Amino acid sequence: MNNEYTAIIKQSKGWWIGWIEEVPGVNCQEATKEELLESLRITLREALEFNKQDAISAAENNFQEERIAI
Repeated sequence: MNNEYTAIIKQSKGWWIGWIEEVPGVNCQEATKEELLESLRITLREALEFNKQDAISAAENNFQEERIAI
C-alpha cells in the first residue's frame, strides 16, 4: 500500500486548511499547521479504512485481493 500522499495546504484568514490530493473528500481545517497535518493523517487513515471495508462489503464473499502498482 502506498504510504505517502500529497497534502495541499494553505493558510487563510488565520486558519490552516488542507486536502489530500490523491483521495477526494479528505480535507481538514485547523488553527496551526502542525494540527492540520495531524488531522489530515487521521482523516486519511479513517477514509482508507472505510473505503477498504466498503469494498469488502460490496464484494460480499468469494473474493480475492490482488495488489496492483501504478
